[in-house]
Amino acid sequence: MTTLTISTRVVGRRLPAMPDFPVVLPAGPAQPTLTLRDLLTLLVVREVEAFHERQEERRLAQVLSPAAIAQGAARGKIDPGERDPGPSVDVVAAVATALQAFEDGFYFVFIDDVQRQSLDETMTVGDDSRLLFVRLTPLAGG
Repeated sequence: MTTLTISTRVVGRRLPAMPDFPVVLPAGPAQPTLTLRDLLTLLVVREVEAFHERQEERRLAQVLSPAAIAQGAARGKIDPGERDPGPSVDVVAAVATALQAFEDGFYFVFIDDVQRQSLDETMTVGDDSRLLFVRLTPLAGG
């Protein structure tokens, strides 16, 4: 399996948009060759799945330990869950939006310090590969 490190930046900000995180690519060749479209689709699908899992966790009431209560108090919010998870996210629409945003130039993608210009460009990704998303315009609220 190949692990890809994901980084994010926003133009005009010194700090990253979020901490770097690893993504394990599906089993296959040691250094898979795929298109940027395939890679972005894989990443969006995984993020939507993770979002749905977090929604489900929030729906269930949790018994909080004293340590969890103290952590929540330090963050400014003690959250026992048990609330409406809100609207679901359509994975097909999310993928389409991410691909269209790339084509419209709302963000750049660099893999191993090489900017990728086309969704259909093929690339080889190895265990030491890094993917950098550079968002060109800050979103409202962050």
